Amino acid sequence: MLAGCGTPATAPATSSAPATTATASDLPASPSPSATPSPAPTVPAGWKTYTTSDGTLAFDYPETWTITDPADEPAEGGVAVDLVSDYGKTMATLRTNLVTGAECTEKFPFMLYDSEPIPALAQGGVTPRFVYEGRTDPEPDSGDPADSLTLAYGITSAPEPTGDTACPISHFFTWPPSGAMFGGAYDPFDTTPGGPMHVDTPEVYKDTTEYKYVKQAITSLRPAGKP
Repeated sequence: MLAGCGTPATAPATSSAPATTATASDLPASPSPSATPSPAPTVPAGWKTYTTSDGTLAFDYPETWTITDPADEPAEGGVAVDLVSDYGKTMATLRTNLVTGAECTEKFPFMLYDSEPIPALAQGGVTPRFVYEGRTDPEPDSGDPADSLTLAYGITSAPEPTGDTACPISHFFTWPPSGAMFGGAYDPFDTTPGGPMHVDTPEVYKDTTEYKYVKQAITSLRPAGKP
């Protein structure tokens, strides 16, 4: 029940705005000699900072975790990296240059376990949020009751759901030139060696170190060079 699982389409070309000639009054004022630069981001002890290859985004992650390139390189370009734990579990995927806008044809009962705004990624007056949420499908295609619950965490620019039902999970956020994603899925039945033990509910998972680390990494995403 994760929306947009297929290969995203290439971002359409956009026409440039007509060029204008700036006058002296149009130009931004030069900073005064007393102006001080913005402080560098504070990275938690035992964490490192990753900056994307195109130099546009950065995020912090535990120094025992790694950044890897996914097996399927995006044909449409952009950044594509996985955040992998020290025990080999892919915790989140960051991708840029995505075309967003999944069509909502059906709504499902939803659960929201965690939510936090990320002001550093605001675009066009919209501040995206980190969310940890779930959807329940009473009649999964597989017929297996274990597949009736979908759980995921990530960044979204979508409006907050209202009422008792919501569209399928769509963790995309607005980012030039089109959109991006940074998130992952939670499987209560995951048995990756080294992962949290005896965790079989989304509420309990929220209290694990694994969840706290991946949330901190995702919510630290910011324009490169910004605190």
